[in-house]
Amino acid sequence: MWITPLKPTNLKILSNHHQEQPIVELDIDGKMHRLLVADHPYAWQQGLMHYRELTQADGMLFIFPVKDYHSFWNQNTFMDLDIYWVADHTIVGTAFLPSIEKTGKVVSVASPEPVEWVIEVVRK
Repeated sequence: MWITPLKPTNLKILSNHHQEQPIVELDIDGKMHRLLVADHPYAWQQGLMHYRELTQADGMLFIFPVKDYHSFWNQNTFMDLDIYWVADHTIVGTAFLPSIEKTGKVVSVASPEPVEWVIEVVRK
């Protein structure tokens, strides 16, 4: 699987946390997605927690400054998510992260190798 480089849209929306959050368009294996950008520690920590739906985006792109192992959990996450682990613009793994409502308990998933991007796409 592959992804193309980022295509900024110059669109910013207010997130659930009342902060402006940029959106980018990203081609993931031939399908275009609009993604909120998480590129700083607070955004990484919050992610898509507390969202019940996304109306102007399909998910979130986490951009980390260096490659490392990353794990994500479903604490306060109310949407099912498809996770893409990305290193050097190549998808190196995928995972499914069900909502906390579906599992009734906290579940986590981890990258199979060091990555600098993680993409969460809301499963429809």
